[in-house]
Amino acid sequence: MPLVIVIAVYAISVLGLAIIPGVDNEGQPWRMGFFHAFYVMSYTATTIGFGELPYPFSEAQRAWLILSIYLSVIGWAYAIGTIFALISDPNFRRTVAHAVFRARVSGLKPFGEHGFHVHEKGDCSAVDASSAGPHFNPFTSVHGRANAGDHHSGDMDNVVSNAEGVVQLNVHLNGVTLGGGAINDIAGRALVVHAAPDDYTSQPAGNAGARVACGVI
Repeated sequence: MPLVIVIAVYAISVLGLAIIPGVDNEGQPWRMGFFHAFYVMSYTATTIGFGELPYPFSEAQRAWLILSIYLSVIGWAYAIGTIFALISDPNFRRTVAHAVFRARVSGLKPFGEHGFHVHEKGDCSAVDASSAGPHFNPFTSVHGRANAGDHHSGDMDNVVSNAEGVVQLNVHLNGVTLGGGAINDIAGRALVVHAAPDDYTSQPAGNAGARVACGVI
């Protein structure tokens, strides 16, 4: 919307300059072409100087240009203010945030599909990894599939082991940060691999079975 407003202001300004009549050197009515009107608005916007080309402007043209200048200032102020408000919005920052991390998990069943999630606590001390707590879910969403509607911040797609029972991971997880201490920060939390695949539907954890591997981010 901010960009649309800026474009609309310039389009209206150019149209007005092209329509409003001026006077040439012989005192005859003269109208500026769209190219000249666009040129005038372009160099006026850069604040590099002011010129009346190719002939001195009529009073009506000068009045329209003054109005256009103020409108463009208002349009740009609105656009810049809206952009700053957007990038300062916590919801927007959570949306564009993402984390990238790598992991290697071995000892799994060959060619097995396994649920894979970020869990709330960075504690893998329990044999069954229950010490890692539930899925990381700072915004109290329902369990689902990452990038497909409502889901926990720690929800990720299933992983598949190779013939040696090894999974090599290079994960891009959206909606979280890696460090900084924000509510969606996953640094120091746990990565957990489950015995069964996540069905992305069952609550609260996708019916992914026992926890067979755990590591702290």
